[in-house]
Amino acid sequence: MDTASRRSAVLPLAVGLFAAGLLAVLAVFASFAAGVENLPLWLNLATLLAPAGLIVGVVGAVLRTRRG
Repeated sequence: MDTASRRSAVLPLAVGLFAAGLLAVLAVFASFAAGVENLPLWLNLATLLAPAGLIVGVVGAVLRTRRG
């Protein structure tokens, strides 16, 4: 079986979510360093993408190894 046909879209999705979450965390830290106190809700919620990406990646890797 070809390796391209076995490739899953879970890993790129997990990496994308994690990277977006890290960018949001950096934006929050930079905003606090600049003196901004009232951040928008969407920016605070975007920081939750980092752990979501980590969870998606771990679950995807576990399911992929169980499938064999």
